[in-house]
Amino acid sequence: MTSQPDIIMLVLDTQRADLLSCYGYPLQTSPYLDAFAADATFFRYAVSPAQWTVPSHTSMFTGLYPSSHQTLHASSVIPDTLPTLAERLSDNGYYTSAFCNNPLVGVVNNGLRRGFLDFFNYSGLMTSRPNRAGTRSNLFDRYRQLFKRTLSNGMTALQDVFARSDALLDFSFSPLMVPLWQTALSFKGNTAKSLNDAARLHVERKGVEEGQPIFSFINLMGTHMPYHPPHRFVERFAPHVLQDKAALRYLRRFNGDVFGWLAPLATSIDEKSRRTLEGMYSAEVAYQDDLVGAFIKRLQASGKLDRTLLMVVADHGEHLGEKLFIGHSTTLYNELIHVPLIIRDPRNELLRGTEVSSFVSTRRIFHTALEAAGIATAAEQSLTLARNGDNDPERSVVFSEGIPPSNMLNLLQRRAPQLVAERDCDKVRRAVYSGNYKLIKTGESQFELYDMLDDPHEETNLRDILPEQVELMQEQLEAFLHQNTVTSIEIEERSDQNDPEVNRRLRDLGYLE
Repeated sequence: MTSQPDIIMLVLDTQRADLLSCYGYPLQTSPYLDAFAADATFFRYAVSPAQWTVPSHTSMFTGLYPSSHQTLHASSVIPDTLPTLAERLSDNGYYTSAFCNNPLVGVVNNGLRRGFLDFFNYSGLMTSRPNRAGTRSNLFDRYRQLFKRTLSNGMTALQDVFARSDALLDFSFSPLMVPLWQTALSFKGNTAKSLNDAARLHVERKGVEEGQPIFSFINLMGTHMPYHPPHRFVERFAPHVLQDKAALRYLRRFNGDVFGWLAPLATSIDEKSRRTLEGMYSAEVAYQDDLVGAFIKRLQASGKLDRTLLMVVADHGEHLGEKLFIGHSTTLYNELIHVPLIIRDPRNELLRGTEVSSFVSTRRIFHTALEAAGIATAAEQSLTLARNGDNDPERSVVFSEGIPPSNMLNLLQRRAPQLVAERDCDKVRRAVYSGNYKLIKTGESQFELYDMLDDPHEETNLRDILPEQVELMQEQLEAFLHQNTVTSIEIEERSDQNDPEVNRRLRDLGYLE
């Protein structure tokens, strides 16, 4: 094995932890992940730094909380002064490749593609497949690839414009456009092909220099709405949809109601509808688990798994009607930010066959990967996930930030202003996990306190019963904001030795040694 292992960051986009059987779900939705977890380090209480794709991915790619990296909206771009995980690994000898099914990561120009030699994008009208380094082609092939690349870049630019324009976003949610981008534009990408392409790279290593380690980022969208799992999985997890015409009609309306994926519910959904959503979501989970299992088996059969740091994680979860919410735009409840995290470390620095029961942030994937590659600074080494439990420098105090995505909020305010006001969709939410408790702060003055051991579904607000605990955790949130809200000017001036306070804050965040 080379001194630097291969590294795979496999993101199960929109995957709730509590609907995986290894996290306690009573139905067998994830037998292959269950088996993988048994031979890996299983993190019981991993927390996403944000409730939706762009800020949560940016946190995993930079190691920073959203208040620090400031990549908060579809229109945001990671500052050039923040090197990404792919850039760091590429600069230190890694062959970097991405296999991405989420257009917010692979299409929108927000900086998440920086540092990748190859970025394979499976969503959109045309799948982008850049040429690999070292490949040879004849003149005809070169012109054909140029044509495809030009057309693909044009489509990518068009989709990027849609993501940043309120008017075009409204149009994309119209009855005319929804069927188009869900099917013809391959919104959820191609899970099977992306995993097959990634496995082929790691096993065959075409275009990779001898002895060169590989870093692969894989994003799978199988559990994201809309729900169209294969028939055999619907039979197992939502058989009533095949037998009840009313349930099938509800599912079809739900799959086509993209605005409904963003807006909170005005009233509770009935039990049959709730069962339909959970059953169809579970069917998608099980189908994706099948494909992930085949991917892991292929790595294992080739002998590559034992030379690979494989990190399986979710960027966020999903509301399926709980607490009058659908989707993942607004809240910081566990349905959204308690995510699966399973790491198999070939060096056994993260002990295989063990469970970590403390709260940890998935932003520390960044530090864990750099430490495994042998390129982490001292500050970054201290935050590797191998340091957990009593050795955890964060002492199991973890934060998450729910800053409303601007495009989503603008759309909601135009179409459902009353719901925005009633459900505080326009307010920033922040949460802190500490000890057995979780505090959620909404706006400036609304608090919710929950006991995570006795009440993981957050049904009993202890705010008025334990005011001293609320006060203590509010102080933790204030300290977090003071330390983590770093301005762009401070980042640009991070080498300035004249301001000790700026230097202290940047050193705490890992910018300086």
